[in-house]
Amino acid sequence: MYDAIIIGSGPGGEGAAMNLSKSHKRVAVIERHKAVGGGCVHWGTIPSKALRHSVSRLIEYKQNPLFSLTEKPQRLTFGDILSHASNVISKQSNLRSSFYDRNRIELFQGDASFIDRYSIKVTHADSSYEVITAPIIVIATGSRPYRPPGVDFSHPRIYDSDTILSLEHDPQRVLIYGAGVIGCEYASIFKGLGAKVDLINTRDRLLAFMDAEISDALSYHFWNSGIVIRHNEEFAKVEPHEHGVVLHLQSGKRVRADCILFANGRTGNTDKLNLAAVGLKADGRGQLKVNDSYQTEIDNIYAVGDVIGYPSLASAAFDQGRIAAKAIVSGDCSEKLINDIPAGIYTIPEMSSVGKTEQELTAAKIPYEVGRAQFKHLARAQITGTQVGSLKLLFHSETKEILGVHCFGERASEIVHIGQAIMEQKGPGNNIEYFVNTTFNYPTMAEAYRVAALNGLNRLSD
Repeated sequence: MYDAIIIGSGPGGEGAAMNLSKSHKRVAVIERHKAVGGGCVHWGTIPSKALRHSVSRLIEYKQNPLFSLTEKPQRLTFGDILSHASNVISKQSNLRSSFYDRNRIELFQGDASFIDRYSIKVTHADSSYEVITAPIIVIATGSRPYRPPGVDFSHPRIYDSDTILSLEHDPQRVLIYGAGVIGCEYASIFKGLGAKVDLINTRDRLLAFMDAEISDALSYHFWNSGIVIRHNEEFAKVEPHEHGVVLHLQSGKRVRADCILFANGRTGNTDKLNLAAVGLKADGRGQLKVNDSYQTEIDNIYAVGDVIGYPSLASAAFDQGRIAAKAIVSGDCSEKLINDIPAGIYTIPEMSSVGKTEQELTAAKIPYEVGRAQFKHLARAQITGTQVGSLKLLFHSETKEILGVHCFGERASEIVHIGQAIMEQKGPGNNIEYFVNTTFNYPTMAEAYRVAALNGLNRLSD
């Protein structure tokens, strides 16, 4: 018998398992796949970001005048860059596996299903099974791409964001249905490889949860690079052929491509857990309801990560697992996720933000001012050739408290954390004047904070 059983070894499961083990609990982790890491390591976060990095470096190489005169233009296929992603996946999975060994956590490979609220059946690949028990069970099974009914995903030209990693042919025209985070990231990847890209958006603008100026910057950059964005469209049916597909839209349009990637939402992996045996029921997207301590309606069963829905981020999932473990061990339910969870979108260029948008501040009637820095004016950006982009700081016009940080450009997901660190300070520690009164290394991208702060403060004195 164990003190706790964790179902799933992604970020949420890992966060719970490691923290329970460090509290001297005997922990078992069930993972259905051969290697640990979950969807984050094997199909989602790590592969897509590794692919994006390779394509971004290829674009930089092509645009660098040092090579344009002496080197023949390089063209890589999706298969070519997959080798880099596979190497990173292997390194990440091996590293995470060592964590379980070091913390003496027992791993079970197989499919988990409930027998009762304390007992889990683990079915192995050879159909043999064993039953393990514990007073605490944590569901961290993650999610998978949503597959709309009527679409044949077994067809070799129809993909979701998991199966796209098995793409073997070299598409010249790619159709992406769904313009959320995943859709936009893969639009960047395929466009960077030289393919024609049609991006079908079911809404009226890209990534509407981001600050409008930042999402508009991405829209313009996509448009300028040749990506065709079709807003307010819904698919009617997909007509597959031997060498391509035709997407029929409800508006009457038909769009042809060599292949289609469906990237329109995700579904929680709860359908095979036999939740009925313990009286739990998932919603229509396979997600479970939890309280502030990640406890489900059954008091000894917890759930963390994508399987509970928002924010559905690997970074947040690990913290959810850690917080749940603390509540399990000590009964302390006071710790919560931070209010302002940063968003990082790994398009080319990147987008990232933390805190309030201009639209939210205006709606709340909070007086604010804006400070901006254009990357093209920064020495470091000029040196590296990454001049597309900008940093925007939103701050209270009276207290000078930083209310939001929004960045578009290369390394945006890194740059935003400088502003986050100051924004999270309490009282007078959160003040835009920090960026004026400190000294930054020169040349750096971090210098954008000084430029943006001066730009914003100068507006107050006008």
